[in-house]
Amino acid sequence: MAIPAVLSIAGSDSSGGAGIQADIKTIAAYQLFAETAITALTAQNTTGVYGVVETDPDFVALQIRTVFDDIRPAAVKIGMIGSGAIASAVAASLVAVQASNIVLDPVMVATSGSVLMADEAVETLVEQLLPLADIVTPNIPEAEVLSQRGIENENDMVAAAKIIQTAMGSTGGWVLVKGGHGTAGADDLLLTEQGREVWMRHKRIATSNTHGTGCTLSSAIACGLASGFDMQASVAKAKKYLSGALENDPMMGQRSGPLDHMWDYR
Repeated sequence: MAIPAVLSIAGSDSSGGAGIQADIKTIAAYQLFAETAITALTAQNTTGVYGVVETDPDFVALQIRTVFDDIRPAAVKIGMIGSGAIASAVAASLVAVQASNIVLDPVMVATSGSVLMADEAVETLVEQLLPLADIVTPNIPEAEVLSQRGIENENDMVAAAKIIQTAMGSTGGWVLVKGGHGTAGADDLLLTEQGREVWMRHKRIATSNTHGTGCTLSSAIACGLASGFDMQASVAKAKKYLSGALENDPMMGQRSGPLDHMWDYR
């Protein structure tokens, strides 16, 4: 029996907590086959990002095409896209290979506060990658950038999600606005492709070690889709997996440390 494959298009995190490394761990925890197209190398740890070397856009495109030519992934997760040129290369490649089940995590700022996406890359992401995505998973600061409006409460989350969904194009798409950066609870809003609001209520987990949460969640959603679950079930399963990884805090690093991606096996 073939194992479903999931492709992560993202940057490498040398500390292992986020990016490509977090994606591989998540996909492995779901017992699926991980493939990668690396958009950048980073020198980082839990205290910050100390250097970034972007991959040549043509080489990013070559990685994607090569993966699809042999072991075709059943789902694709897109993470760190540092420049507009890389965003364009990713978009063109995914169109060419007719990729499906695309999960877009618009990574703009690392947990440490370091900026990971140039302004021109945001514009290209909105114009070229959003229309390709089946679901986009911004946190509140990212949703504010994508929607060009402030978010102070749940009504604002809904309004921002609808603006983002409109930007995804006429075919629509799902939007998950993550509430973890909110001042009150940590509730998430899932806006379905039909525009229905689904609130995912849960308590805030008491931990400061949240490095790689966005990467982990988006990869887990892709794993659900690759396994044949529908979108809402994939998001629900991903949230459960992420909660377990946060609750089983390995307490590593000097600042915001990593999750335990293999918590369910310990």
